[in-house]
Amino acid sequence: MSAGLVILILKIAVVLVTILLVMSLIVLAKGHYRWHGRINIVFFVLTLTALVGLEVVARLVAPKIFDDFFEAHQAKPALRTHLMFSMPAAAVMVVMLVTGLRRSRSLHVPLGVLFLGLWIGTFITGVFFLPHANP
Repeated sequence: MSAGLVILILKIAVVLVTILLVMSLIVLAKGHYRWHGRINIVFFVLTLTALVGLEVVARLVAPKIFDDFFEAHQAKPALRTHLMFSMPAAAVMVVMLVTGLRRSRSLHVPLGVLFLGLWIGTFITGVFFLPHANP
């Protein structure tokens, strides 16, 4: 498995879960709060699965898989920028799940706005800035 293939798979995953996120916002706008929550649970599980899978590959299966790849593409700055969005988004996502399940609307809604901003940054930097082809 190459670094480029792993990144391409993650890009596809990000696009697919973003479609779920948009669907979640559409049903929320229509007042279907239960469906909003259910879709977000699926979003959470799939996103967490991708994150854990990435960490397994990057830390256990092939710890140096990305080192040469990002160096060859001169993409370390793009990776740093991506991580500045994606790492806080992952943390906020966990808190949002808890606040959503507890129906803590006063905290959940502002976190949702923050998460959307972070997710847009994650999407743009991950899908468009990170390379996936071999140099």
